[in-house]
Amino acid sequence: MGRQAVDAVEQPNQGGVIINMKRANVLDSTPRTADELFVSRRAVLISLITTLLPSPTHAQKATMPPRIGWLSAGSEPDPFLDGFREGLRKLGYVEGQNVVLEIRHAHGHLDALRAGAADLTQAKVVLIVASLTAVRAARAIKDIPIVYVISGDPIEAGLAKSLSRPGGNLTGSTFLSLEIAGKRVELLKQAVPNLRSLATLSNTDHPGEKSELHATKTAAGRLGINLVYVPFVQSPFGASPELGKALETLGRAQPDAMVVFPEGATMASRAALANFAIAQRLPSMFGWSEYAESGGLMSYGANQRDAHARLASYADKILKGAKPGDLPIEQPTKFELVINLKTAKGLGLTMPPSLLLQADKVIE
Repeated sequence: MGRQAVDAVEQPNQGGVIINMKRANVLDSTPRTADELFVSRRAVLISLITTLLPSPTHAQKATMPPRIGWLSAGSEPDPFLDGFREGLRKLGYVEGQNVVLEIRHAHGHLDALRAGAADLTQAKVVLIVASLTAVRAARAIKDIPIVYVISGDPIEAGLAKSLSRPGGNLTGSTFLSLEIAGKRVELLKQAVPNLRSLATLSNTDHPGEKSELHATKTAAGRLGINLVYVPFVQSPFGASPELGKALETLGRAQPDAMVVFPEGATMASRAALANFAIAQRLPSMFGWSEYAESGGLMSYGANQRDAHARLASYADKILKGAKPGDLPIEQPTKFELVINLKTAKGLGLTMPPSLLLQADKVIE
């Protein structure tokens, strides 16, 4: 009786495949010559190998790197984008190989920012990184994970239910730290020992502004300093007369020094604010190093470039399957003091050596 033919099967053999020629119907009850058997075996082998190999279309899809959107209200060169890229490289991502960045800069225009956000939704990005004020436009996107850095309170801004479990499709980090709001007053007091009156320039459009003001006022009261509150309302996009009016009010108050809360509008006007303080011969304290680099006397706060670099870890977790709503919002733990000695000399101010020793960076 001839051997019965059955279907071909694959049998594992230490990571390879054994082809059972009997089950492949190469050997049946019909007598064959050696040449016929060789041709038949060869045909079956080619058929099975072709079945096992992925199609060109499938291989192309499997190796396509994920696309990450970058949305910024600013322009290039962008030090925060450079920081994010640096964070990606440390995690093993190589741009153009295993990750692609879709970059959109709005150059300070709100309409362009909204258009950039809409454009990224069409670019098939798997997540969007919103730099600072860009989250105002990105938050309207509900079906793509959003990772952000914000200067204010993300809960008050409506971006999160809590810091530990933000929920929804957004997470990231915040620069807001009430501890350093008080520390800025203490550092300014060291620079100006006779400080008795301190003007606080504050944008009420900034989420968390009331809490930051309270912490500043508490620190000033503890040091015997009278706080002069100078509020204004201004969007970080476009021109507004509100900040100019606030500066006129501040000038008439004739304080001994001024502290400016860090956020989008004052960041965009940092050079003008530094020049105003110099013209008024006012020692000034700001929140981020970019203010001091633009001519402000001092700054104390988290490093923005480092914060954007740490966003890469959020992106990495989301690419590996984590949900943004389950990732806790990060708060700053490391702060830097920057002192501009050029500005100090222009004000006729001698910075105490003990304060200079505390500085992470001194601009000369």
